[in-house]
Amino acid sequence: MEKKFNITGYFWQIVCAHTISYFIAGIFALVVVNYRELFAAEIISSFMLSVDEPIVALGGTFLQIFRGIIIALIILPLRKVFFEEKHGLTKLGLIIFGFSLLSTIGPAMGSFEGYIYTKIPVMYQILGYPEAIIYILLFIGLLNFLKKHGHKKIVIILSIIIIVLLCLMGIMGYIMA
Repeated sequence: MEKKFNITGYFWQIVCAHTISYFIAGIFALVVVNYRELFAAEIISSFMLSVDEPIVALGGTFLQIFRGIIIALIILPLRKVFFEEKHGLTKLGLIIFGFSLLSTIGPAMGSFEGYIYTKIPVMYQILGYPEAIIYILLFIGLLNFLKKHGHKKIVIILSIIIIVLLCLMGIMGYIMA
């Protein structure tokens, strides 16, 4: 007998995994890649906001819930492929890596078109790779964990607490800035 699809659980898993992964990868990039200094560089500062801008604090946490909903809607038609097939989440990770980093529609930094059509030096273009790879690995790892254990009350409660804390941190960062 086929398990009944829980749309609320599906959306929560995607939003939760995305928001937590995005936050952790962002903190890594802020500290290790030194986004504060990188975004202040003349070649980057013309199109990237400073990490001290209020919207950056809000965008790194609270607003990612909405992006998580968008991601969930986008992959909803293929959820069986990603969540039920063998190595489905690995397939999802490869697709995210391919379409969101290497083969974007426009000339984003670090993408195929970014190398061809922008004047941004290669060194600056590859600086975003560690953050993107960490995000993808965390996202897929958390999705796998939530797929297996997301029905347990303790996991649901802890994930809600983490998301609420991240949102509050983002809102406080926005207000304080």
